[in-house]
Amino acid sequence: MSDLQLAILGGGHMGRALVAGLLRSGTRPERIGVGESAEDARGALASDFGVTATPDNARAVDGAAVVVVAVKPTETQAVLKGVSVVLRAQRPLVLSVAAGVRLASLEGWCGEGVPVMRAMPNRAALVGAGATALYAPPSVGAAQRAAAEHIARGVGGFVWLNEEDQLDAVTALSGSGLAYFFLLAEYMAEAAEGLGLAPPVARILAAATLHGAGVLAHSGVADLARLRAEVASPGGTTEAALGVLTAADLKGTVERALAAAARRGRELGDLAGRPAERP
Repeated sequence: MSDLQLAILGGGHMGRALVAGLLRSGTRPERIGVGESAEDARGALASDFGVTATPDNARAVDGAAVVVVAVKPTETQAVLKGVSVVLRAQRPLVLSVAAGVRLASLEGWCGEGVPVMRAMPNRAALVGAGATALYAPPSVGAAQRAAAEHIARGVGGFVWLNEEDQLDAVTALSGSGLAYFFLLAEYMAEAAEGLGLAPPVARILAAATLHGAGVLAHSGVADLARLRAEVASPGGTTEAALGVLTAADLKGTVERALAAAARRGRELGDLAGRPAERP
């Protein structure tokens, strides 16, 4: 499976994260081709990772067993239509990570007979700690599902979803969620500075705390509520801080934030599915 020929369309943040994660997991650079229109991004991909990056998406796709679509949702239609001739002729698995863009639209742009599925990874793929959700329609076979699992496993962990619409919730939770934790850590560091810590010390401790919480949560030793309870001794400092967060309706704020992200994902998918404007 590590000998799969892969094409990644889009060399931005997510494309780079996938390339880095796949190389980290043992995929050889010559097995990854990247289609990227920006010259500076192509140069960075070649120098940083040793992969072949080309402005010609059709060239990048030619011969690939799996084509990962990692462009912005609004660019997906034009990119896939631009390589549809190659896709119809060779029928690789097309794996889209474009938020909100529905299978029906993707299948229409790729052409009849091209297997298409969706995934929602996150940028922690860059360091091999990604969280990816996968969804495939019944038409995608076992071998192609295994190929998608291989890619997802190479950049972190993965889960399978039963319904395509669940990807909107995944986008809001793990797809965008890294930024929520970074923002909290940023605010914690700033608050600690206000309490007298030097800025470098506050940032180091905030980042280390964020990392440690993630390792504990991912260790499987207990559920999240229990982990929280084990830190918050009755009448102690943690309980005092949690009381402030609860009084400020942190739970409601998080619910509204995820709902907004999921809603925006659906909106981006709707925009991407509109007919492309003629020049």
